[in-house]
Amino acid sequence: MSFSKCCIQGFSWQGTPTGRTDKLSNNDVYITGDKADVAILFIADLFGWTFPNVRLIADHYAREVGATVFVPDFFGGEVLDFDLVAAEKFDQIDLPGFIGRNGRDQRESEIFDCARALKQELGYKKVGAVGYCYGGWASFRLGAKEHASAPLVDCIAVGHPSLLTKKDIDEVAVPVQMLAPEIDQAYPLELKLHTFETLQRLNVPFDYQHFPGVVHACFVRGDENKPGERAAMERGKNAVVGWLRQFLKDT
Repeated sequence: MSFSKCCIQGFSWQGTPTGRTDKLSNNDVYITGDKADVAILFIADLFGWTFPNVRLIADHYAREVGATVFVPDFFGGEVLDFDLVAAEKFDQIDLPGFIGRNGRDQRESEIFDCARALKQELGYKKVGAVGYCYGGWASFRLGAKEHASAPLVDCIAVGHPSLLTKKDIDEVAVPVQMLAPEIDQAYPLELKLHTFETLQRLNVPFDYQHFPGVVHACFVRGDENKPGERAAMERGKNAVVGWLRQFLKDT
């Protein structure tokens, strides 16, 4: 499945991220929060780990879940030019090349390494994965049954996924939350139906939430000045917080 320009539309929110930067495994990472037992691996969309919206959402998760949130760079230092996106100069963005350099095959192993580091090196007892757009397929792969003997994550929350396959859905083995905008070329109706039907068959805990009238990327890059999109952002954020608290916290 390819990306479309809907994956790179949006604008920056207001606010200043409060975290810090460091290393996780071999990757640069934004870290926010200071909890010792609970971690969240936040896999960003195409704007990557430096995008202010992503860091602001990570700050929310750290405060409201009670966790330390890690947002690694999985694009090898590349950052899409948000000014070009804001100006809708899509012809000046080499999106196919960017994906070719940072696709599933290129990045899966380091995503796994970062997840392993949270439990095996840093000692977190519970780890959740959150992924938007690009991060959607990665979150499903982190929760795959192939890791059952040594789980990488304890639950996942995914919003408007891209590059997700039916096989990814078929092989998930941890609790799944899916936030699904009504209008989403990257996550079409066929895949939505497959998600809903498959998760029931697999008998894993799941929470499928439909967001009418909004488009792909609304949870990370929606227009907070539009009532419908602002409501979707708030509902989406609150849903993820509740899901993570349920499966990562003892109380």
